Amino acid sequence: MSPAQYIHCLGSIVMREALRFLHQRERFFGALVRPLVWLFIFAAGFRSILGVSIIPPYETYILYEEYIVPGLAAMILLFSGMQSSLSMVYDREMGSMRMLMVSPFPRWYLLLCKLVAGALVSIAQVYLFFIIAWFWEVEPPWMGYLLAFPALLISSLMMGALGLLLSSAIKQLENFAGVMNFVIFPMFFASSALYPLWRIRDSSVPLYEICRFNPFTHAVELIRFSLYGAINWGAAMVVIGALVLFLAGAVYGYDPARGLMTRKKGA
Repeated sequence: MSPAQYIHCLGSIVMREALRFLHQRERFFGALVRPLVWLFIFAAGFRSILGVSIIPPYETYILYEEYIVPGLAAMILLFSGMQSSLSMVYDREMGSMRMLMVSPFPRWYLLLCKLVAGALVSIAQVYLFFIIAWFWEVEPPWMGYLLAFPALLISSLMMGALGLLLSSAIKQLENFAGVMNFVIFPMFFASSALYPLWRIRDSSVPLYEICRFNPFTHAVELIRFSLYGAINWGAAMVVIGALVLFLAGAVYGYDPARGLMTRKKGA
């Protein structure tokens, strides 16, 4: 297989995912409604109650809305990554995924293409959310929007890889929907998406330790720092490590010779 054929395969899968997203308008609006509710209602309420900044002095952003916007952006990536993997379960039930997997391209490359396609769709939703937040007077530095792209990309790939790993182990569409809620909400609430880690540590040390070991926390911090012109190298290493681990598990799970799908058939 030539490099041009690999690029064409990637472009075709990205285009297929983009067209699917455009045809599913409910998915588009649903992805924005959740973070906007948190931004317009939850954050505004906390701002009026607190009246002062709850952000440590070393941070450059002050208002609570500005603090949680990166966390809400990560929420979009998390939900979008899980929904993209949900489509894998649907395609497997309908039989369309079988046509993709029998192509001459390596299985790991096909999964990676699917992952990249879902990540690009997720990032497009995040930047639209940033535009809406800008009208809400959440205005990070303009350079931060560019610096945030790499952080959004690797974070989205990590969450999409987690979704792929879960989809490889779940056979029925109904079961995956339940597992999504079981994974999404603990990951989101046991993180620094809504509250600073130092605040969580003051209230509960066990919860603080859970948040520290939550890869979603490091994705949030990576996006938060990059959006305001800094790089959190520790968070970046954790996110990349989790991405490699989840992707390796997904490739193994989708391997027809030794993966989780084969074990279910033989059970």
